[in-house]
Amino acid sequence: MSQTVETFAITGMTCANCSARVEKELKATDGVVEVNVNLATEKATVSFEQGLTADDLIKRVENIGYGAILFDEAHKQKIVEEKQRYLAKMKRDLIISGILTLPLMAAMIAMLLGSQAAWVHLLHRPVVQLILATPVQFWIGRRFYSGAYHAIKTKAPNMDVLVAMGTTAAYALSVYNGFFNPHNSDLYFESSGMIITLILLGKYLEQKAKTKTSDAIKQLMALQAKTATVMREGEELKIPIENVLVGDLLLVRPGEQIPVDGVIKSGQTTLDESMLTGESLPVDKSVDDQVFGGTLNTTGSIQLLATQVGSMTVLSRIIRMVEDAQGEKAPIQQIADRISGIFVPTVLVIAAITFVVTSFALGNWETAIVHSVSVLVIACPCALGLATPTAIMVGTGLGAKNGILIKGGGALEKTAHLTTVVLDKTGTITAGKPVVADFFTENEEALTILTSIENYSEHPLAKAIVNYGKERTNLKPVTDFESLTGRGVTGKVDGNIYYVGSKRSVTERGLMIDNLAEVTQLEAEGKTVMFLSDEKNILASISVTDQIKDSSKQAISNLQNQGLTVKMLTGDNLQTAHYIGEQVGLTEQDIIAEVLPEDKADVVRELQQKGETVGMVGDGINDAPALALADIGIAMGSGADIAMETADITLMNSDLVSVSKSIKLSKVTLNKIKQNLFWAFLYNVIGIPFAAFGFLNPIIAGAAMAFSSVSVLLNSLSLNRKKI
Repeated sequence: MSQTVETFAITGMTCANCSARVEKELKATDGVVEVNVNLATEKATVSFEQGLTADDLIKRVENIGYGAILFDEAHKQKIVEEKQRYLAKMKRDLIISGILTLPLMAAMIAMLLGSQAAWVHLLHRPVVQLILATPVQFWIGRRFYSGAYHAIKTKAPNMDVLVAMGTTAAYALSVYNGFFNPHNSDLYFESSGMIITLILLGKYLEQKAKTKTSDAIKQLMALQAKTATVMREGEELKIPIENVLVGDLLLVRPGEQIPVDGVIKSGQTTLDESMLTGESLPVDKSVDDQVFGGTLNTTGSIQLLATQVGSMTVLSRIIRMVEDAQGEKAPIQQIADRISGIFVPTVLVIAAITFVVTSFALGNWETAIVHSVSVLVIACPCALGLATPTAIMVGTGLGAKNGILIKGGGALEKTAHLTTVVLDKTGTITAGKPVVADFFTENEEALTILTSIENYSEHPLAKAIVNYGKERTNLKPVTDFESLTGRGVTGKVDGNIYYVGSKRSVTERGLMIDNLAEVTQLEAEGKTVMFLSDEKNILASISVTDQIKDSSKQAISNLQNQGLTVKMLTGDNLQTAHYIGEQVGLTEQDIIAEVLPEDKADVVRELQQKGETVGMVGDGINDAPALALADIGIAMGSGADIAMETADITLMNSDLVSVSKSIKLSKVTLNKIKQNLFWAFLYNVIGIPFAAFGFLNPIIAGAAMAFSSVSVLLNSLSLNRKKI
């Protein structure tokens, strides 16, 4: 049965237990295959079978007290407005709560300092405190009661249960002491009010910080042009970007953004592609070159034919890829999820034990309540739920800014554990664009004849020869052109028959190679040598090479310095492979040569069977099976088609140095996750005993709880300062 995958924006989640509860509810729905709910991105991705609709899933979420909005183009503006409204309401409630609570706190502090001022005594009167505290408890704090009700109803207690129970206990004890207990006048209205205010402050700061974790997405979206100038019936028309069609001819002037993906049909210019590739150097573009939407046209006016529009442009696909990556859970998050699931019930038990033990030990049930309230308030598992997803959001966003697209939290985490990196040669270590290196002849017409014949060939090496020859000579007509499989090509020029082929083809025809030592040396240098001959003599020889990228040697050195084993995989003969490997710092045992494209995956499999965690780096086309089989597939290229589909990581700038950058990014992100989890665990391990033994009053416990969540977010955001 076919499946549908939809993403929903979830509103009202406050802690890890909330996201776990939404996930549990959706998983329990008949027809749902897979669910992933992310607290940091506030999204749920659901895979479900036919017969179930998005509206059905939205109702399931609403039934347990949360909101859900379908995350698509039609609803994106509504989602933004809903988040803005929620943040504005939270800010308003925070201000009101602060205004009402501040007098209570001021009176408490003044009393502790020994003040006998009239206003202090006035504010300590039970009726005045009741008037100030009640709106905070039941109006501003109603969100906690509503959340607690739905949590208890679904038998999945969360942070709201802890806050509602803790503050209600403090409020009720204050009412009892203030109006019904003549033996004890201790009031805790300021505690209940301040706990709610501090938690709201923490949640407000948390919400603001969450928006910063998605800055990378916002910056990518800002690259999308809003309008385009289209040429229709000889006229220039400025239209909304949504109305551009495939096949439209667009005019782009200097200083304007390229509106969609396309091919230049006239003009030449220089583009700033740094927003997509992370590469700061501008790129020259001319007729027939491909351009991508979102890049900046800096110098000349160009006309381009639109080839990909809307959601199919590379920029749109990158945005979608980063969004998906930020919503995916890393394996390490499973630890936090399991603990969060049992955390709140455990805290409730600890709070109950604290109340019973303290009551018997001190003989004072009022003090026991205060200790229990501290336990309930300090133990909220917010920091635990935010530890992993916020770091992943920032890490994947930082990668996108540097032209490194990572498919998700799982890929980000696994990249840090790579032990071996396998590099495909062509297009990875080398440029993948053959060029002529040497040309030898004593015949003035040889280059003209050679170029004219090769102009009819589709072979990549032939294109290199034609590009070389066209700059130096004019072409002549060719007749009787024929491709000789495995031997080269032949054709007639000016009525004479000529052949272009390898050393093997000319020796088979019985021709003598005069410069054999020189040819052998060229082949030892990794060059392919071909010959032009007529029926009796060799007229010229030409060598073609695929140039090593300038950054390849440094990139391989970087990987080796990171403690990784680096291997080169190529279909070239062993002699050529060894020459290339030697140039970039690889030894004989690091080179695997004469491998057919279909056998590359077998090489990866053999390494994995030896216990290696393998990263495969290739161009994403003929390397697709090996990329898919590797623990981490890394595709070089512009992020088009199969590269983005097959690989776990796509390097937009095709720079091999970015492989080591990807690994470094993975490691620093994983370290941030571990730091976050460590502090979140440590905070609760230390905080709960301190609260249970009365060393933390409820107000300090509330402040500590709020600070823990914000500190985790700030620690994750500090990733943005890392240089990869």
